[in-house]
Amino acid sequence: MDRFSEIKAFVTVAEQGSFVAASERMDLSRAMVTKLVSALEARLGVRLMHRTTRRLSLTAEGESYLAEVSPLLGELDALESRLSQGASRPAGRLRVTAPVSFGERYLGAAMTEFCRQYPDIEIDLSLNDRRVDLVEEGYDLALRITQLSDSSLIARRLMPVRGAVCASPAYLREHGTPLHPEALIRHNCLVYTLTDHTGFWPFVDTDGSELRVKIQGSLRANNGDLLLDAAINGLGITRQPRFMLTRALERGDLVELLHGFDLPNLALYAVYPVRRHVPGKVRALVDFLLAYCEARQAQF
Repeated sequence: MDRFSEIKAFVTVAEQGSFVAASERMDLSRAMVTKLVSALEARLGVRLMHRTTRRLSLTAEGESYLAEVSPLLGELDALESRLSQGASRPAGRLRVTAPVSFGERYLGAAMTEFCRQYPDIEIDLSLNDRRVDLVEEGYDLALRITQLSDSSLIARRLMPVRGAVCASPAYLREHGTPLHPEALIRHNCLVYTLTDHTGFWPFVDTDGSELRVKIQGSLRANNGDLLLDAAINGLGITRQPRFMLTRALERGDLVELLHGFDLPNLALYAVYPVRRHVPGKVRALVDFLLAYCEARQAQF
């Protein structure tokens, strides 16, 4: 028997004036209520109630204990009520982590719209490209662009994320244009380090098979925008999500390479720890982002 049930039984009996009335109030048998109160007295080592067949009264210790514990029990009931409401009603602080480049481009507008729709939710957003441990670091939700494989997390796919391999016209004039992924070994490839494959780039060959091409280059970085700028300035070839490349391709600052060779399918996921009850604030943001991304998939 847990302490909370024992205390609640004692307070209810004292308030109702009898074990019968308390059992009806708690929807328990009279025997169970009696057992709970007796267990509390045994644990405390004092008698809290005088019981007779005709009358029930509190001992001096019982009066003192009731005066101390009743306010605490009321606060605990109020806390459980607030938390229970929070599981279904979107409210409270929500810690979110997301990739830097994606967040800078899209999440400012998205979070503005979300906060207007849900004024009772306070967003604490951290932009970080490293793989965050949600449980260890206390995050409620992460946005990740990946091929998800972590089974300890719940993930909801928000949208596909296409990628492309690009270089500047100036780089291609000086070094030539690779026509097959295997030709990349002879080029200066700008390597993003926060992936599982920093020494090679995966492709899908024209026959549907996977093709892994070794790459090397003079610049490695953990930020895609830095590598994008380096590519625009002619340093080498970059491989990035298409949403980062759109403007540079439209301006002619970059040229897309290796047409006919697809990149592995990535997607933007909303990821959160496995929980028995998903908080309403988490569900609200995930549902919002799903609708937000579906309305803007052409941008990605």
